[in-house]
Amino acid sequence: MSTASTPDAASAPAEPRRAYLDLFLVSFVILFFELACIRWYGSTVVFMTFFTNVVLLACFLGMSVGCLAAARRIDLIRFVLPLSAFSLAAGYFTLWSYWHFGRLLIDVGGQGSPQQIFFGTEYRANDPGQFVVPIEIVAGFFFVLISLIFLGLGQVMGRAFNAIPNRVLAYTTNVAASLLGIIAFGILSLLHSPPAIWFGISAAIVLWFIPSRSMVQMLSALGIVTILAFAAADEAASYVTIWSPYYKVYYDPLDGRITTNNIGHQQMTRVGETGSAYMLPHLLNRDAGNAPFAQTMIIGAGSGNDVAAALAGKAEHIDAVEIEPVLNAIGRDHHPLRPYADPRVAIHLDDGRSFVRKAGNQYDLIEYALVDSLVLHSGYGSLRLESFLFTEQAFRDVKARLKPDGVFAMYNYYRQGWIVGRLEKMAENVFGTKPIVVSLPYTDAIEPGESLRGGFTFVIVGPSGSRRLEAIRAAFEKEGNFWLNLRPLENVPINGFSAERPAVPGVSRNRWERIALARVNTTGIDLLPTDDWPFLYLRSATIPGLNLRGMALIALLSLIILGAVTPVRRFRPNGQMFFLGAGFMLLETKGVIHMALLFGATWVVNSIVFSAILVMILLSNLCVLAMQPRRLWPYYVLLIAALLVNVYVPMSTFLDLPGAAQVVTSCLVVFVPVFFAGVIFAAAFRDSAHPDRDFGSNIGGVILGGLSENLSLVVGFKNLLLLAIAYYALSAVLGPRRQSVSAKIPMQSPV
Repeated sequence: MSTASTPDAASAPAEPRRAYLDLFLVSFVILFFELACIRWYGSTVVFMTFFTNVVLLACFLGMSVGCLAAARRIDLIRFVLPLSAFSLAAGYFTLWSYWHFGRLLIDVGGQGSPQQIFFGTEYRANDPGQFVVPIEIVAGFFFVLISLIFLGLGQVMGRAFNAIPNRVLAYTTNVAASLLGIIAFGILSLLHSPPAIWFGISAAIVLWFIPSRSMVQMLSALGIVTILAFAAADEAASYVTIWSPYYKVYYDPLDGRITTNNIGHQQMTRVGETGSAYMLPHLLNRDAGNAPFAQTMIIGAGSGNDVAAALAGKAEHIDAVEIEPVLNAIGRDHHPLRPYADPRVAIHLDDGRSFVRKAGNQYDLIEYALVDSLVLHSGYGSLRLESFLFTEQAFRDVKARLKPDGVFAMYNYYRQGWIVGRLEKMAENVFGTKPIVVSLPYTDAIEPGESLRGGFTFVIVGPSGSRRLEAIRAAFEKEGNFWLNLRPLENVPINGFSAERPAVPGVSRNRWERIALARVNTTGIDLLPTDDWPFLYLRSATIPGLNLRGMALIALLSLIILGAVTPVRRFRPNGQMFFLGAGFMLLETKGVIHMALLFGATWVVNSIVFSAILVMILLSNLCVLAMQPRRLWPYYVLLIAALLVNVYVPMSTFLDLPGAAQVVTSCLVVFVPVFFAGVIFAAAFRDSAHPDRDFGSNIGGVILGGLSENLSLVVGFKNLLLLAIAYYALSAVLGPRRQSVSAKIPMQSPV
């Protein structure tokens, strides 16, 4: 039965009951441990927050090669805990080195003039005296470590599969345990549990599989918890540390600074005393002769600065929308002005795009307030949490929620002139009027190739004919300048629109900052983000050099690990299973994106989607057990037809449907292909003579699918499914003609 009978094979569990238990536990811990790694490495290793898909692919590679090494005599599970302890220590050492050696620069794709912008990676200037380490080297180092950690778990899984004659029941056990792994980690995320708990649970289960628990193993398990506890104690000496479902959040009570995943994110201030940018939209509106923004929506309300500014601007009602519950909680409890305690403020812990679509009110002001998530939507690709806020369709949603004379304002440190040009052009296309663009400090012209250093840029627009917007524009055109004091309270008794700097008794003239209209050059800016290509921070529809180098490095390291661990002379990969894995990875990625767009890019939606995918796999297994399909082609035809529906039916079709119909139709287009893919995989796996090899090949295909996801940067997510169809077609061609169909569920569906 499979390679377990070869002379050098390690003995598989003899008792079927033990084999099922082993498979259940290893499947649970692989999914659980994988999620823990995605969260921990992304929030601890410097700038890995933007590359958590590297962690995901490393986990898959380790599982795949481990399965393929199931027949080897050596027990790779013995290395899991020592390698884990070393990897955690290396992660903290990398962070410690970055914070304590100011001349260490981790370069992320040349952020001085980047093809793709990563907020927070440009703070250290690149000068000849610095020691520069490309992020590719850092990511590659941890890719290898994480892959090696998961080898032992993959080997245990491969052996358990070999020991169970009924492949479909074995696979069902695997999927059910994976589902419980997602649920368990989701509960711990909801409770803001620290990493010591995640890795402690993982280590305890790993110890179950080690035949003789040596002192090295016990010390390694203890070392994992000790490293994490020591790091937590060290952080607690300087910060309040909270693990939210999205970030590792540092809060400094002394100055109100908030850092997420090692990148400075927010600082709570006494708006009025400082933080003039927060007050600017309200002061411009007031001094242009308009009534206050009575109804206000703030997307990215964070810890409360913009809410405090809106209250100071005499808003009557504020819908404060924030996706991150910990940031909101810090603001509620610690903001010096207590803006969230004001009865005029309604708090909504939700995805901004989702809230805009379902909001019932019409607003005088909708504001994107420093919307920059600093984290990926999931480990499945390069999409960020805020990506769907900056598309043409998102701007149309905002326009639909504005009153006829309402205003839409967005501001941030946009870094590059082409970003501002893209936002201005997209706003003009959607709203039908020229936006107002101003910068702090004052900039006369913003060019596409210009780097914007150290200041805010505001883009303000409204529906064609908006009285508020045109009054602000007219005031600028009449007076030429608006003067904003660094202490915004000084603006209260005066009108800031004035040709000359204000002369206010007792107020230094140097404290007044000039604001004036900026000319934005949009020449050559033709590519605008859409829901299918939501990449505001990517300059052109291309795969950046950073991504290409990363793809090449991952492919090379994968081949090296495969050759070093797998008995390559006897290894015969299963092409059908491999391409089923590649296709399913793309199918799953598109499903996650689809549901995030419709129902919000929150971690809760992600968890539900991944859980639902596993439930569909369980249903497909039951279908195979009940119907015993033998022919493959009908399911391939149904699968490809369902994928073509996803390709050619526009997303707007689903967005325009009423609530219940939207849920039902979206679930059908996302989960029906998963069902057919699951039937195919289960039917093929049922007849497998080498389950370790076939399952390992399948997971290996996931790595190809994960690397292929980069093509979405060129063709968008919808057309990415055409590649998935090609992968499924290859799997059909390479599959045995006598069989059914086989499709893939990357044995764990991580988040």
